[in-house]
Amino acid sequence: MASTLKYLRALSDPTRLRILSLLETAELSVNELQEVTRLGQSRISTHLGLLQSAELVESRREGKRTFYKLSPNADAVGRDFIKLAVTGARELPEHPGDQINLKRIVARRREQAEVYFNQVAGRFDRIYGPGRSWQAFGHLLLRVLPPLTVADLGSGEGLLSELLARRCKKVIAVDNSEKIVAFGAAKARKNHIKNLEFRLGDLSNPPIEPGTVDLVILSQALHHAEDPGKAIASAFRLLVSGGQILILDLAKHSFPQARELYGDRWPGFSECDLNRWLEEAGFKKIDISVVAREDEPPHFETILAAGQK
Repeated sequence: MASTLKYLRALSDPTRLRILSLLETAELSVNELQEVTRLGQSRISTHLGLLQSAELVESRREGKRTFYKLSPNADAVGRDFIKLAVTGARELPEHPGDQINLKRIVARRREQAEVYFNQVAGRFDRIYGPGRSWQAFGHLLLRVLPPLTVADLGSGEGLLSELLARRCKKVIAVDNSEKIVAFGAAKARKNHIKNLEFRLGDLSNPPIEPGTVDLVILSQALHHAEDPGKAIASAFRLLVSGGQILILDLAKHSFPQARELYGDRWPGFSECDLNRWLEEAGFKKIDISVVAREDEPPHFETILAAGQK
């Protein structure tokens, strides 16, 4: 009876059911569980501690990370409770999103050894050297760009478009503001950038011929779209076979003032939402990850999503 009560207590929270369901598929670190569930690290660690105390999961260290998996030494009663927990997790509203995020993380782990950009950035900021700057790094990276035709959708006044045009074959900047399009076009003429063209249009139906673009960029534009899924589907149609989409946007947040302060339609996006829209549009080789976190409140996070036609 004592072990039964122990398991009942351990499985009394829906979050712990979600965790067991995820660990049934793969051994995961705390950071990976956090990325899948979008829950805080301390909360994940607390739930894992309770599950480990109940001998339903076990952990191992690998460098600075701790990985968790279902306990292979659980007794018969414990194994029955794990099966019941996994079944119950499928009834939770978060389950479909968890499975999409898990699939993406497992695929990413299998395909590449991850090197986190913030680790590189951290080393860069700590070590001074004459001439070392992000400005110089940016110019270096621009040099490796092939001669692409790029669509910068929701371009604003075209800061990114102007940078890309210095190396790309052609850049088409699309925005729905007549004033911004006029401003960007005038600036391009002033700077003698002949391969940068500004067009007035909407994300849901950009004024670009289908199948003519190598790369579509949506940089901090999707959260202004009326229908993000439709905008991504429209981007797919613009691309040549093998073309790519890059989406840089806010992760889902709880800062409602963004609507009034910045005119945002959407409070950012979850990884599973972006993954679903990209899959529905027809994209393959989808990769999505958080690439930046702000230190100051409200601690906005930035997501980079990529896919190939």
